Amino acid sequence: MFISTEIRKRAIALLEQLPGESLVRAVEFLEALSHESLQVSVISKASEAALLEIIQRRLSPQEQERLAYLRQQNESGVITDTEHQELLIFVERVEQQDAERAEALIKLAQLRQVDLKVLINEFFVEECKSASTREC
Repeated sequence: MFISTEIRKRAIALLEQLPGESLVRAVEFLEALSHESLQVSVISKASEAALLEIIQRRLSPQEQERLAYLRQQNESGVITDTEHQELLIFVERVEQQDAERAEALIKLAQLRQVDLKVLINEFFVEECKSASTREC
């Protein structure tokens, strides 16, 4: 905070030294900078929301149940050809979502300027809190 406070004091001191017309231009410049910062903040929040949606995307409970059934049928060796094709479609879909989730996690870590491991841990803990049927 010390650097921020010192910079603000310096900026105020410089503003106080400016003649009238220069002061008006300086204020207009500062307003433009403030507006740019606000726009970047809004864009960042929208980007973060889109990334969070991708990260949190999961199969619906009905789809998870169907996938579990198909896996069980496959493991038991009693899966039909039609069910096997359905299982392959599910597997491909889940793998695609996992790839998109990984990419979104990387982008979100960059956007937030945090270590990827920290972010992954944050989401892992959240998932464990909301998951009632699996161990973490």
